Amino acid sequence: MPSDALILGFDTSAAHCAAALLSGDRMIAARQEEMAKGQAERLMPLLQEVLTEAGVALPDLSAIGVGIGPGNFTGIRISVAAARGLALSLGIPAVGVSRLEALALGAERPVLACLDARRDHLYLQRFAEDHHMGPALVPFDTLSDWAMPGLTCIGQRSEDVANRIGAAHAPASHAPASAIARIAATRWQSPEPRPAPLYIRTPDAAPARDTGLVILP
Repeated sequence: MPSDALILGFDTSAAHCAAALLSGDRMIAARQEEMAKGQAERLMPLLQEVLTEAGVALPDLSAIGVGIGPGNFTGIRISVAAARGLALSLGIPAVGVSRLEALALGAERPVLACLDARRDHLYLQRFAEDHHMGPALVPFDTLSDWAMPGLTCIGQRSEDVANRIGAAHAPASHAPASAIARIAATRWQSPEPRPAPLYIRTPDAAPARDTGLVILP
């Protein structure tokens, strides 16, 4: 990556609104606000605040990294729509990054990234040389297939998962938006399709009509 490349990463796929700005290999600004709703209204002002803190403007960006899920359906749509729109208007790449991959960044392999999918289910992805699995939606009582020697569990309910399958557990090395920006920095110069939501679970109901953002297939 060019030493002066600026990568803006952001995520609203969980109960937060998070953004981080990476310059080369340095994180120069980052913010995360916990919120169960309101991300559609808060995201763009938060991105501008991060840019202002770093003394840069949108046209200075080299690329965008965006969290594509799994997680909250409306939150995923908000971020992906924003990333697509910004990338199109600025003429720069947008790179989609899953929350599971973001959790695993910086962890010694093998690692099992875990996200709470509610209803006693988990989103899981195992990162291990020659033993990769997922991403998948998994009932908590059927975790045995995900065990392997030396495994470390990271993320939501990671301690419960580790106890269930006889593994270790540890915190994530990076905050969500920071991890997304760092992963995007390794990929933005290689052509790839525009970001698309990673839902894994199908929605229980049609999306609300007042979210204010719509994305095309």
